[in-house]
Amino acid sequence: MKLLLVEDDFDLSGVLSRSLSSRGFELLCCADGIEALAAARKKRFDVIVLDLSLPGLDGLELLQRLRGDGNLTPVLVLTARGAVGERIAGLNAGADDYLAKPFDLDELIARLGALTRRLGRDGELRCGQLRYEAASNAFYRDQSPLDLSPREAELLKSLMSRVDHVVPKEALRSAVFDDATHVDAVEVLVHRLRKKLQGASVEILTLRGVGYLLCDDASTAAQKA
Repeated sequence: MKLLLVEDDFDLSGVLSRSLSSRGFELLCCADGIEALAAARKKRFDVIVLDLSLPGLDGLELLQRLRGDGNLTPVLVLTARGAVGERIAGLNAGADDYLAKPFDLDELIARLGALTRRLGRDGELRCGQLRYEAASNAFYRDQSPLDLSPREAELLKSLMSRVDHVVPKEALRSAVFDDATHVDAVEVLVHRLRKKLQGASVEILTLRGVGYLLCDDASTAAQKA
């Protein structure tokens, strides 16, 4: 698993680097927000561990820029214990989870596993009856292939990479279209995709003014119960 560790505390970064490497993680460590942003834009990571207090570019701004780029890599934010405002700001900016310092290494590894568990072997993504195979770059409803346009496929891939998390509309626009395309084009694409996903036991929820969320019907029913 490829992990980007963004932490300016060299002692903590060193401990985490040695410990996570011994657990099978392939790490790149950055102590500066600008350096980390460049690394995340250049290389694909499976997960990012992000401290918010960074020189050069603070972690919150770094996270916002990544999501603005359409980068949907799972992000676990490290915060000071009791810093509720930091946790809320990080989650609102697109973080997937947070962990308060000081923390237990086993808990960190468990949380990283939970964040990346939806990405199965060989880059497989699942939600309800939907399945995406990275090797063939194909989507299936159970065993039947889905007939999707390239843009529909890219949109669905972006949503499936963050199942049960809100994906900002701007992030989807950046992932699917060029910079000249109006963000409202995402709404049209979502409408078409919803029609093709009927009967697949999934739902694309709209959070007005925020973005879209893909979840399976079982999760939706549980939330409404």
